[in-house]
Amino acid sequence: MSWSNAYIGLPWADLGRGRDGADCWGLACIIYQEELGIGLPDYLGYSSAEERGEIAALIAGAETSPLWLPVNGPAIAFDIAVFRRGRFASHVGIVVRHGLMIHMEGDDCAKIADYTHGSWKPRFKGHYRHVERPVQIVTEVRR
Repeated sequence: MSWSNAYIGLPWADLGRGRDGADCWGLACIIYQEELGIGLPDYLGYSSAEERGEIAALIAGAETSPLWLPVNGPAIAFDIAVFRRGRFASHVGIVVRHGLMIHMEGDDCAKIADYTHGSWKPRFKGHYRHVERPVQIVTEVRR
C-alpha cells in the first residue's frame, strides 16, 4: 500500500489546508506535515488569484531558494511537480513515483494522475525537492 492511498478522496476546498478540504497547495502542506514532518507555508489570507500568484512567485524563486532544489533527473516520492495553470505556474502535485502524482483534481477531490501524457504533459514546468526531506526517502527504490 502506498502512502498516497491515505489522501485519495480528500475533498477540494478553496484555500483549504485540512483533511476536511484542501486546494492543491493545501494538499502538499498536509502531506508534507503528516508524512515528512515538514511544515510548508500555508499562504492563507490570499484570494485564489493572489494565492496562485504567490505560489507562482515561490516556484519561480525555487531555483535560488535554500529550501527547494530543482530536480535534474527522474522524480522520486514527495518531490513537487509544478504545472502551469493559465498564465501562472501555480498547480502542484506531489510525486508518488516518477510520472505519477497525487493532486487536487479541479473542484473535486485528491486523485492520482499520470502527468507524462494527456493535458498535464504540456503544462509541466518542473520538479522540486525540499532540502529537509529525510535521507531514507531520497534513496528509496524507484518502481
